[in-house]
Amino acid sequence: MRKNSVKNTRINQEVMKELSVLIRTELKDPRINPLMTSIVACEVAPDLKTAKIYVSVLGDEQAQKDTVKGLKSAAPFLRGKLAKSLNLRNTPQLFFTVDQSIEYGVRMSKLIDDAIAEIPEREDEEEMTEAEEE
Repeated sequence: MRKNSVKNTRINQEVMKELSVLIRTELKDPRINPLMTSIVACEVAPDLKTAKIYVSVLGDEQAQKDTVKGLKSAAPFLRGKLAKSLNLRNTPQLFFTVDQSIEYGVRMSKLIDDAIAEIPEREDEEEMTEAEEE
């Protein structure tokens, strides 16, 4: 896979920033909670025809599905707003997917914290068994 050029990286960042503002301020769909929805990443194709938008939604699975459905139905509206705000040759067609990386990170952090919390307990148990052996 080819590395992103500087231009493509800048376009990715601009699309991501603009979509975040549009979702927060312009969308009135009840399925989308703007405070619980965030754009994690954006991959615009080099020919500017398509953009894959990774969205993180705080909430249960049903909230994630509803938010993605709402974003998919609002994609033409968002694309029109992007065309007005960004000066691009082509305005990309938007494809939204749920990104689980934040939830995965939180879960792994909790597991690590739990493992660290068990370490002093294990040391205490080892000291007790050593004292009993003597």
